[in-house]
Amino acid sequence: MGVSLKDVAARAGVSVKTVSNVVNGSAPVSPHTREKVRRALAELGYRPNLSARSLRRGRTGVIALALPGLDDPYFAELARLVTEAAAEHGWTVLIDQTGGRAERERQVLRGTGAQLADGLLLCPVTVGRRELADRTDATPLVLLGERVPGGTVPQVAVDDRRAAHEATGHLLSLGHTRVGVIGARGARGPGAARRRLAGHRQALRDAGLPRDARLVPPTGAYRRAEGAALLLRLLELDEPPRAVLCFDDLLALGALRAALSAGLRVPRDLALAGFGDIEDGRYSTPTLTTVSPDKAALARSAVALLAARIDGASGAPGGSGRPGAPTVVAGHRLLVRESTAGVAAAAGPGPAVPTQSSGSSTGAISS
Repeated sequence: MGVSLKDVAARAGVSVKTVSNVVNGSAPVSPHTREKVRRALAELGYRPNLSARSLRRGRTGVIALALPGLDDPYFAELARLVTEAAAEHGWTVLIDQTGGRAERERQVLRGTGAQLADGLLLCPVTVGRRELADRTDATPLVLLGERVPGGTVPQVAVDDRRAAHEATGHLLSLGHTRVGVIGARGARGPGAARRRLAGHRQALRDAGLPRDARLVPPTGAYRRAEGAALLLRLLELDEPPRAVLCFDDLLALGALRAALSAGLRVPRDLALAGFGDIEDGRYSTPTLTTVSPDKAALARSAVALLAARIDGASGAPGGSGRPGAPTVVAGHRLLVRESTAGVAAAAGPGPAVPTQSSGSSTGAISS
């Protein structure tokens, strides 16, 4: 016979109702009590009966997470954090990969493969307002990592424009006047890349510096090989940049390798910054300066919004969609490390430089 809620309640010294609230996420439970229940659940090896739960509540206890790819360390870490946040609601997470391809993302929006899920978290690359407006699937949806202005779907993201503005400002503060960019994807590219480019350009304007299109080569996939190839292209310019901002840490790590292979000393000859704060950048040589999004806040906020969406689902496309759906802006920090530190400080990692938006771990909710 399996372990029952009554068994768990006896082990934790709480009521069966309290255990049910922890397992199902149906009511608030104090952190201390929730931790006692979690320990009892783990010690007894309790497993929820999803079939019985589905019959009782008309739900499966499963949510879907669709992201570009698990081979990207950033999304792998985000998936782990989403899984941990979902566990607090008693949910299991079904993970799907879109490869960042438009057709796969449209399939996800149509509900293909997600019929068993109570809700969907989508980390989009190509999705825009039109695709969201045309959606007919009623599964509650939250966008994670992208912002679609004027959309009817809750969204959780960082302030990409501000973050890129701060990263560019940091490079300019080191005395660099020609800053290359790796990660721009053109007018049809994802919104995050456009906003980061806009923040970079605003920093140039604020410093009274002109834009040079040659310093912003179009970028394909956010891969190490792409970062390496584009860094070498920038170095071929008559007046190559002395600093480069990459819109992704994988691009930056590829660029770092290319720079070293070309005989450049980082940061003495070339300052380099990334975006995402993946673990590899903390152990590269030199360590990588990067924009560090509050990934834990991103995951928690997305799961909380989805929970509210599921509880309020009305059967309309996407749940209770409406104009002005909430947007959560999670915090970020600029982590200054060896790849941009001054020569005198290059022997050790630089300090974390907090931005104003990093003071809140949960972000701000706007309508």
